[in-house]
Amino acid sequence: MTAFAPLAELLRPRTLDEVLGQRHLLAAGGALRRPLHSMLLWGPPGVGKTTLARLLAAAGGGELLAVPAVLSSQQELRAALQRAQERQAAGQRTVLFIDEVHRLDRTRQAMLLSALSPATLLIAATTENPSFALAPALLARLRVHVLWPLDEHDLRLLLERAMRRALAHLCFDAEAIARLAAWADGDGRRCLNLLQQTGAAADAAGITSVDAAFVTQALNQQGRRFDKGGDQFYDQISALHKSVRGSNPDAALYWLARMLDSGTDPRYLLRRLTAMAWDDVGLADPRALRMVELAAESWQRDGTADAHLALAQAALYLSVTTRSNASAMAVMQMRQYVREGGAPPDGGQAYSL
Repeated sequence: MTAFAPLAELLRPRTLDEVLGQRHLLAAGGALRRPLHSMLLWGPPGVGKTTLARLLAAAGGGELLAVPAVLSSQQELRAALQRAQERQAAGQRTVLFIDEVHRLDRTRQAMLLSALSPATLLIAATTENPSFALAPALLARLRVHVLWPLDEHDLRLLLERAMRRALAHLCFDAEAIARLAAWADGDGRRCLNLLQQTGAAADAAGITSVDAAFVTQALNQQGRRFDKGGDQFYDQISALHKSVRGSNPDAALYWLARMLDSGTDPRYLLRRLTAMAWDDVGLADPRALRMVELAAESWQRDGTADAHLALAQAALYLSVTTRSNASAMAVMQMRQYVREGGAPPDGGQAYSL
C-alpha cells in the first residue's frame, strides 16, 4: 500500500454498478438510471456525490467541467460557462459540476441559471438544506436527489473491497471490521481513511493480524477519536445534554470541550445543540435557537479553530436561559392524536380545507 495514495481515490467506482449505497436512486428504474438531467445531490460528506457526478456525466455523453464553489470567482465561473456555450454551438453536451453549491452567492447562482439548457446541464452537490441554501429560481430548475449515509452493510463491503485491493497482506478479524465501520459513521471516505491509518500502524508495528483492540489503539494514537457507535461517545453526548438541561454551564462546557478534543465533528454538536434549543428551551426563549444558528454560521465562515468559541457560547447560553418543553410535548401529543384518528378541534367546522 502506498502511504500517500488515498484509498478513496484508488477505489473510486468506474461504473454506476460499482457504487455502494444509494440503492433508492441507483436500482433499476431509479432516478439516476434515467436520462441525464440537471440535478442537485443533497447528502452528508462521504456518500459519493462527486463520484456520482463524474459517472453520470460520462454515462450521459457529456464533458464534465468541475467548478469548485469555494474557490471560483465570477470571472472563473463565467469562463466555464463560456466553454459550455462553445461546446453547445458545436453540438456537444456539457455537464457543469458545482460542489458545495451552497457557498455560491446569489449573483453566481443567477449566472448558472441563465446558462442551463438541454445541452448544458448542471449537477450540483451540497450538504446543506437546499431550501435555505439555493435561490428559489435555481432550485426550481433542478431535480433534488437525497443521498443517504452508507449503512453498515455498505461500509463492510467497502472495507472488504479495499482490503482485497490494497491491504491483502493484512488480516482483519470480524470485530476489527465492525469497529472501523462503526467509527466511519456512514461516511465512506472517512471509512477508507481510517482503514488506511490502521494499515499504516500495523505495518509500522510489524504485525499482519489486526483485531478490534489494535484498531482502537491505532486510531486513538493518530486521531484521538472515539467510537461513534460505542458507549463512550453516547455517554458524553448524554452528559452534555443533561448538563444543559440541568442548568450546569460548567459541566456543559467541560463535556463540550471533551468531545471537541476527541475529534467530534462540530456539525454533529451543532445538530445536537439545535435539538436542545427546540426541545428543551422552546418558546421560553426563541433567541436560543438563533444563538445556535449564529454558531453554525461562524463555523462555516471561520473554520474549526475559531468556531469552538461560538459552540461554547451557544452551549453556555442554552445552559443558563429559561427552558420549557411545553411546545415539544404539545407537538408529540398532537401527532399521536392524529395517528389515532382524532377529530379536529371544534369538529373541524372552522378549519375545513
